[in-house]
Amino acid sequence: MMEKTTSLTAKKIDKSRIISLEKGKIPPQAVELEEAVLGAMMIDKKGIDDVIDILSSDAFYDSKHQEIYAAIYELFQNSEPIDLLTVSNLLKKNGKLEFVGGDFFLIRLTQKVASSAHIEFHARIILQKFIQRRLISISSEIIENAYDESTDVFDLLDDAEGKLFEVTQGNLKKSSEDAGSLVKQALKKIQEIGNQEGMSGLATGFTKLDALTSGWQPSDLVIIAARPGMGKTAFVISMAKNMAIDFNHGVAVFSLEMSSVQLITRMISSETGLTSEKLRKGNLEPHEWEQLNVKVKKLSDAPIFIDDTPSLSIFDLRAKARRLVSQHGVKIIVIDYLQLMTAGGKAGGNREQEISMISRNLKALAKELAVPVIALSQLSRAVETRGGSKRPLLSDLRESGAIEQDADIVSFIFRPEYYGMTEWDDDEHTPCEGQGEFIVAKHRNGGLDNIRLKFTGHLAKFSDLEEGFSSEFQSSMNRDFPEDVFPDQRIEPKDAFGDNSDDVPF
Repeated sequence: MMEKTTSLTAKKIDKSRIISLEKGKIPPQAVELEEAVLGAMMIDKKGIDDVIDILSSDAFYDSKHQEIYAAIYELFQNSEPIDLLTVSNLLKKNGKLEFVGGDFFLIRLTQKVASSAHIEFHARIILQKFIQRRLISISSEIIENAYDESTDVFDLLDDAEGKLFEVTQGNLKKSSEDAGSLVKQALKKIQEIGNQEGMSGLATGFTKLDALTSGWQPSDLVIIAARPGMGKTAFVISMAKNMAIDFNHGVAVFSLEMSSVQLITRMISSETGLTSEKLRKGNLEPHEWEQLNVKVKKLSDAPIFIDDTPSLSIFDLRAKARRLVSQHGVKIIVIDYLQLMTAGGKAGGNREQEISMISRNLKALAKELAVPVIALSQLSRAVETRGGSKRPLLSDLRESGAIEQDADIVSFIFRPEYYGMTEWDDDEHTPCEGQGEFIVAKHRNGGLDNIRLKFTGHLAKFSDLEEGFSSEFQSSMNRDFPEDVFPDQRIEPKDAFGDNSDDVPF
């Protein structure tokens, strides 16, 4: 009995168990600032312009404030005046006035502030609080999923990264949009393109290719396939160099085949005109060293990012690509080459399923980041065994039909020279020495074409083919000159030198 009383008195003294409500956790919020911002928006038009791009209705903590902001936003979209009366009327029309606390609540909001000074600063604090709340809820989801034994850890990683990326971009999952707003967006884009002289995408530096595709389009997946030795990497390097040096577009190259130093050496070679063999041995003449130092300057300033992680998984690629786009403003992603990628232990062991999962994810990545993704791919041996021109077909894509389905553009590189052919299979039988063909075999948003390019083998470089040159060595001056100047006339010596036989020379 005695023991019991002592324990009871001990409980009375122990104050650590008594918790006041203030010590509990409430989500990060700034309700007073929300009131100030909404009040300022209703009394001053300037305030709206400052805030409308920063905040969405979800950013408000109080659901009443969400509704009021949604009404203000709707009025703003319809270019209607925004004040106490118009907001009140719209809320009434939407049946939300009672929910927000009637006109009395709205009047109270406008009384809280005198002007829209500091409104942008306040809005940014509201946004910060919202981001904090989002991070808390995302973290809870991640914790919940991490405890679930059935979830794949790579899926979990990708999901977590995707959610965090959404927050950093500030574009919290888009809902569906109505046709009206989409038409406006499309018209705006067409106008912008009109101002840029007809190039809607990223120029590659290959004139004919740019004319066909109008540049590589954002959110497109482009497959460039060829047999080994055709010059896939050479083409991509030439293109990356053109894009970064000539147009200053950020290019990310994921090189799974070559090391980053080898790749940059190739770029140096095609930029300086010094063969890679020379660069490998390093035995250059003084003037060549000079040439190297001058030309490399351009390249070293170019926004090219090379990652040579071997057997990169699709998840790592997505994570790295997101980072490159958000931090360095990369405009295009190149993967050399697709078949060397892994699906990160997923896709059930079957290589075909694995490849189709990779190509699906690459398309999703292009859409998510709104940049073109160019993936190189190998072709099957069926090309080699085929007779005739050995020009690749869509059916030659190796390991999966999914590549062909997911891609917006499927193209091939073909050099007849590789097979020992000396001329093209056209009617004119044009020589094909030092030339390659870029074949567009599938183009979701445009036409198909075979584009001839000049290929300089010792520099591993593709460039525009100058029209009218049947061969590299023939001058264009002689192009229109007839081959046989004196067709049937045999010139006799006497015609040339006169027929004075008495004068014997010497």
